[in-house]
Order: sequence, then C-alpha cells, then structure tokens
Amino acid sequence: MRGVVKYIVGKTYKPLLVKYLSSTRMYRYRNIVLTIPPQVFHPGFFFSTKLLLKYLNKFGLTDKHFLELGAGSGLISIYASQQGAKVVASDINTIAVQALQNNAAVNNVQMHILHSDLFAAIPQQAFDIISINPPYYKRKPVTDADYAWYCGEGGEYFQALFKDLGNYIHSSSEVLMILCDGCDLEMIQSIAWRNSFQLNCVYSRNNLLEKNFIYKIAPINA
Repeated sequence: MRGVVKYIVGKTYKPLLVKYLSSTRMYRYRNIVLTIPPQVFHPGFFFSTKLLLKYLNKFGLTDKHFLELGAGSGLISIYASQQGAKVVASDINTIAVQALQNNAAVNNVQMHILHSDLFAAIPQQAFDIISINPPYYKRKPVTDADYAWYCGEGGEYFQALFKDLGNYIHSSSEVLMILCDGCDLEMIQSIAWRNSFQLNCVYSRNNLLEKNFIYKIAPINA
C-alpha cells in the first residue's frame, strides 16, 4: 500500500513542484529568511534538510567549528551560526555560493563561504561537526542544479568525500550525513568501508515519498 501511495503522490506532486521551483522563491523557517534561485536545492519542499537540522538541535553548537558541505541556500549553516558556531559553508554551485552570501547578509550572520568541490578549496583543519546532505542518485551531473542531486555514475562524489574526510576530523568529531531509501546505500557503505569509515544509522523517519536515514560517519577503528 505504501508503494501505491508513493507512486500516486509522486505523479501528482512532482510536476507541480517542478513548475513552482522554476522561479526564484522566498522561504522562511522560523526566524530564518531565504531567497532560493531555481538552480539551488529548496529545503522547504524536501524532507532531508529540515530533518538533519532538527537532529542537529541535540548538539550544543556554541563555539563549535562547523562545516556544511553542499550548503545550498544556507538553512543549516545560518542556523548553526545563529547558535554560536564558527561556520564554514561550501558549495560547488556558483549560484548557490551567491545565494549563501546574500542569505547570510539578510539574516545578519557571519560565516566563511567557499566555492568548493567537496574539500578541494577548504584549508585543512579539524571540524567539530560536519553536516552533509549529499547528492546520491547515480547519474553524471551536467548543470549547476544537477550537483544537488547526482553523485556520478559510479558514486564519484562519495569516493572523493571519503578519500579526504580523514584530513578534516579529530577523535571527537561528529560527522552526520542524511540519505534515503532511494539511493544505493550498499554502494555508499562500500565506498566508506574501502576508505576506513563506517556508517552508523542514528535516526530514521518515514514519509509518504521516502524513508530518510541519518548516519554518523566514523573511522572503522574508532
């Protein structure tokens, strides 16, 4: 029955959503106001960003060194900055980087914003918390918008992520990544394992369209 509901909702909801998101939109989450261009992932219409944000509520963020990889419009990074974290927010999408800068200014927060393909332009340092809402569908990204959705045909995004992650954590770092049942979890876990990391599910939640999982990423020998 859940599969039937998912099919019906997907067929009716998705076309309307695609049309709506084809223009720049304003979005408010509590006291955070965002302007979101059509080329940037919209956190209001997908469950992953807000679910990860709510999970982050359990952490004291004051003075924490916080990194958001693929920050998009900046909802999580702005929230973390409001809570007193020292935030680095990065994105591969130049349009997203401009949106991050604009949204940070509108919400009167300070954070270090970088145009970066994963860790490529991030100076090596150890973060206390790393937040990742990754692209996880297996297809080669072509447009700016694609980078929010597609991880490459062979999971190249995750290969690069786990290859360099160890250079940006310390023994007590919290690395959190959200995935869903529509992605190739076995592939991602295999790539992590080959790079000496394990994925431990710390939270899961169902909705009409998918099941989301929040994983804590940790070194295998930790």
